[in-house]
Parts: sequence; structure tokens; C-alpha cells
Amino acid sequence: MKNCNIELIVMLTHNDRTIANACEIFEQCKNSKAKFYGLKERGLPLEEMKSLFGYMKACGKKTVLEVVKYTEKECMEGAKTAIECGADILMGTLFFDSVNEFCKQNNLKYVPFIGKVTSHPSILEGIIETMIDEANNYLEKGVYGLSLLGYRYTGNSEKLIQNFIPQVNAPVCVAGSINSYKRLDEVKSASAWAFTIGGAFFENKFGETHNEQINKVCEYINSC
Repeated sequence: MKNCNIELIVMLTHNDRTIANACEIFEQCKNSKAKFYGLKERGLPLEEMKSLFGYMKACGKKTVLEVVKYTEKECMEGAKTAIECGADILMGTLFFDSVNEFCKQNNLKYVPFIGKVTSHPSILEGIIETMIDEANNYLEKGVYGLSLLGYRYTGNSEKLIQNFIPQVNAPVCVAGSINSYKRLDEVKSASAWAFTIGGAFFENKFGETHNEQINKVCEYINSC
């Protein structure tokens, strides 16, 4: 069934870092149609992150911390940062049982990467069927959803997105490198739960101001 309520997660990030003027940008677009806003774990001092997340929540937004780390220690540190900042969702990290248990104990929605993820910016490798099996295994362990780096995939991105999402009965966020209406159409066709846009807004791929671009994308993705 076609999803006519796909969520845009606005990432105040570029090149896998939170931008230095994230507070200023959020102030400009806090009344936009997007309900979800996110930061990366690096780029801003912790106290600024905490303050910005608090302000986002006061403005009625859901908050996401995306952690692009790959060791268990780093991923756990990211989860602890998410809790300290009061984030609603921890997105990213490779899946670790320890991180999953920590998130469950602290009522933090966990949306880990799926497949073999390496490098900065992230690269996704793997066999589609194996990733589907992996995702369903994580769901059995209690994760909230999955983060699919569809457009960072070394294989056929459209095939991955179209095959993965219908076979995973949970929220799937297509994260990274969504920078065109063609890719929005593919995300829409697959009925993803959500998708992220960060760098494309700073590169004005959908218009001029952040506010204008966010509203255009929200209206486009949810037109049925």
C-alpha cells in the first residue's frame, strides 16, 4: 500500500558533520512542515547540541541523533550522547546487542544501519537478501527500525530500496544522498517510513532557502 505520509528528517549536517550554524538554520525553518530534525554526533560541542535539541523539542519537533561510527565503543558513546541530549531516536551505528539493550533500557528508539557500512561519507555494501534477513533478525531483538543507506550502496540503489522496504515490517529510513526529485520518487514508490536530507539543502538542490526547500519536499513527497 502506498504511504502518503512519509516523514522528512531534516539533517542540519553536511559532509557527515553538524554545521557550525545549526542553531541559526533551525531558527529560520522551525515553522516549516517537517516534523523531524537531526544532528550528527560531531561538529558541535555537547552543550550546544543539548541546547539545540531542547529547543527543537520545545518547538514541537521530534529529534534524531545520527551516529556514523563503527566500533562497539564508539557506538555506545553515541547512544549515551543521544540520551544526554534528550534525542527521541538514535539513528546509525552498526548494530551491537549492547547498544540495543542500552537503548531499550532508556526508551530510546534505535534505528541502526543495515549491511556492511564503512568510510566517511558512508559506503554500503552487501547482498540485498542478506540485508533483509539481517534486518528481520534485528527486529526480533527489538530495534525500532532500520537505517538504509540506499544511495550510498555500491550496487543497484533503486533495486535495493524497492526490494528491501516491502520485506521489512518496521520503519525504514532511507538515509543519505537524496538530492533529486527522481530519488524522491523512488523513496515514495517504495513507501519508506522516512528519509533524510542534509547536504542537498545546503547545496540548494530543491530551491533557495532551507524553509522553502523543506516545504517543497514535504509537499512533493506526500502528494498522493
